[in-house]
Amino acid sequence: MRDHGGSATSVTSAAPRCSGRATSVPRCPLVITLRSAQKVTTASRGLARWCQLPLPSSSSIRIDDDADASSEGGALVPTSRDVAKLAGVSQSTVSYVLSGKRPISPETRKRVEGAIAQLTFQPNAGARALASQRTQVIGLVAPFGVTSDHSGLLPFIETIARSVRDHDHDLLLVTNDEGADGLVRVAGRRIVDALVVMEVEARDERIPVAAGLDVPVILIGVPDERAGLPCVDLDFHAAGALAVAELAAVGCRSAAVLGYSSAEIDRGINYVPRFLEGVHAGAARLGLPLTVVSPVELERASVDAALDEVLSVESDEGELPGLVLPHTEGVAGVLRALADRGLVPGRHLGVVAMSTDAAAEEFTTPLTNVSLEPRDVSRRAVETLFRLLEAPADAEAPGIELVQPRLTRRASTALPPALAAAQLTA
Repeated sequence: MRDHGGSATSVTSAAPRCSGRATSVPRCPLVITLRSAQKVTTASRGLARWCQLPLPSSSSIRIDDDADASSEGGALVPTSRDVAKLAGVSQSTVSYVLSGKRPISPETRKRVEGAIAQLTFQPNAGARALASQRTQVIGLVAPFGVTSDHSGLLPFIETIARSVRDHDHDLLLVTNDEGADGLVRVAGRRIVDALVVMEVEARDERIPVAAGLDVPVILIGVPDERAGLPCVDLDFHAAGALAVAELAAVGCRSAAVLGYSSAEIDRGINYVPRFLEGVHAGAARLGLPLTVVSPVELERASVDAALDEVLSVESDEGELPGLVLPHTEGVAGVLRALADRGLVPGRHLGVVAMSTDAAAEEFTTPLTNVSLEPRDVSRRAVETLFRLLEAPADAEAPGIELVQPRLTRRASTALPPALAAAQLTA
């Protein structure tokens, strides 16, 4: 049989196929085996249509995880029945240990877990989905495009995937190009238990749709209107202020921001205005003259034009402004353009980039960076999501959680000799 989602579902019944509508549910249990994680309601409705039976109660459905046992290299895959036999407990006790739905004594749990480890037992995904009313899958809506550099995205995905697995769930990637329709599709078909949505726009059309779904949703990013959805993100306002504060601390007498690309600005990505507001606030507080050039594209011509503009402004002593590079993908292009002009970060001018630590350390001159804290943000988002999954329906929803930025000084903001000597003697 094939359900509405197009996933193959095999169904066997202890009763013969009915030619007319039955007046009662047969006494013998129905054995349902799902080849992919599906919600019990979808499978049960399909079964009822197939057999022309009234929809049975959940108590009349028996999940048979032995039905998927197959031969691998001549040996049968172990089942929960095997685990129960080895541990000396009932099969239902094994199920309760796996699902956590009922309290189990530490001694019994230890025996069951020992048997699971000894047999290298893996629970049947379809059976667990039916028994728990969950798919054991978390959806991640992430920005993927053929022209994009995804290096900055990978730490987020890696950490989210690892954190999800720590909760015994799998991760399903959903591309951003589906928009709100993609959210409705995966939630409506019961493909996932919950959703993590990345690269949120300030006025994101997906937000009201996400807020209306019957699965928990968490945003990595902070839109203008979050419609009650929880958000986790870096504090980009604080990050902008931290970047200009570093330039002032190492003696730069002015600062210039080579801003984001037109694609990020036109899409209204939420962190763009938050970062720039932080830069302006930090510079004003320090009395640091500030120039912002935006947009700056990845193409060399755009980078050169931006540098021509900001480097033409020198102090009375001939000092160049310190640079803030918020566009992670554009950092390498700016450094190449500076090198072609004979300018070395940390020697001729200060440079602070928004990037991961790993990326900042890869350049010839290691860059001082304000970390995007992808791993911390991702971990917190996943932990909040699983709290939502386990929380009662009337529990108070989480709000906005901002992770504080962290700056690491490297060679690109080396202190001028006089200032360094003064600090050493202080």
